[in-house]
Amino acid sequence: MLKSLALAVLLLAAPACALAQAAALRLGVEGAYPPFSEIGTNGRLKGFDIDIANALCERLKRRCELVQSEFDALIPALRARKFDAIVASMSITPERRKNVDFTAKYYHSAARFVARQGAGLSISAEGLKGKTIGVQRGTIHDRFVTATFKGSEIRRYAKQDEVFLDLKAGRVDLTLVDTVAGDLGFIRTPAGKGYQFIGPSYNDPAFFGDGAGIAVRKGDDALRKALDEAITAIRADGTYQRIAARYFDFDIYGPEPARR
Repeated sequence: MLKSLALAVLLLAAPACALAQAAALRLGVEGAYPPFSEIGTNGRLKGFDIDIANALCERLKRRCELVQSEFDALIPALRARKFDAIVASMSITPERRKNVDFTAKYYHSAARFVARQGAGLSISAEGLKGKTIGVQRGTIHDRFVTATFKGSEIRRYAKQDEVFLDLKAGRVDLTLVDTVAGDLGFIRTPAGKGYQFIGPSYNDPAFFGDGAGIAVRKGDDALRKALDEAITAIRADGTYQRIAARYFDFDIYGPEPARR
C-alpha cells in the first residue's frame, strides 16, 4: 500500500519536475513600451507582451527566462544567442526578415502622429518641413519618417518614453508611434493631457509590416513552428482573449490572415 502511494505521488510530481528540468526558453523583451512591456512599481516586468510570452512558455511547457534589452539591440542580441526569441511588439517587415525569421502575427495595429493640441501642424512632407520629429530608434516609425519626411529633423531615442518627455518639453514637435502605445501609453495618461493624434493612420506593409510577430534566429524552424502552434492554441482555448481583455477594449489581434 505504501509503495503504491509513493508511486502515485511520483507520477503526479513528474509533469512539474519535467517542466522545472526543461531548458529555459530565453525571450528578449523591452520593458519600456507600455502597455505592451514595462517595469511595474514592484520592479517586475508586466504588460501584454509579457503575459503573452509567459502564456506561450506555459503552453510549450518551458520555463520562461525574460531578458530585458533596448529595442534596437534586440535583433543583434538574438543573433548573438543571448536569447532564443524576441517578444517585443516587433513588426514583421521585409527588412527585418533579412536577418531573422518570424512567427505569424500575435497582434496588429497602425501608426499615427502625436502632437500638442492646437499645434496647427499639417501632416505632409511639405507641411512638416523644418519641424522636429521624435521617434524610437530602430523602429518601423524611424524608418518611415526617415524615408518620407526628408525636410524634417529626425531625432532618435532609445525608448519611446524618452520621446514623450521631449515632446512635452518642446524639444520635438511631434512623434510617430503605434496607435495603442500612443493612446494607452501616453494620451490617456496624466502626462499626455493636452496631446492628441493628428493626421492619418499609417499601415503600409512595406514599412509597417504584417503585424507584430515573434522573431527567432534564421533557420530555427523547430522553435518558430512550436511558437506558431502555441499562438494558435492560446487563441483557440481563450487564453489570448483573456490576456487581451486586461489591456484593451477592442480587438488587438486584427483581421485573420489570408489562407494560402
